[in-house]
Amino acid sequence: MAIDNDEVLKIAHLARIQLPVDEAPKIGEDLNRILDLFNQLQEVDTTNVEPLAHPTNDPAEAHWRTDMASDEDHRHQYQLCAPEVEGGLYLVPKVIE
Repeated sequence: MAIDNDEVLKIAHLARIQLPVDEAPKIGEDLNRILDLFNQLQEVDTTNVEPLAHPTNDPAEAHWRTDMASDEDHRHQYQLCAPEVEGGLYLVPKVIE
């Protein structure tokens, strides 16, 4: 399926992208090359390839980083500009009665 200039301008309009009319042919060529790459991928024979549920064969082998806080606590510094703070919490006016 080839994308022509009218389709490019229609897509640009739907995406709310301002596209000069003279750039439509170049964008159309780029989009057609991308679609050709997808068509090449569709032609690959994957009949004997087992789908993966995880990027590695064994999820237990995956190397994860430890979840550690990397910054120190800046709460006091951030709350210096607040009008009212109590016990590390921002105090705000009551809005529901």
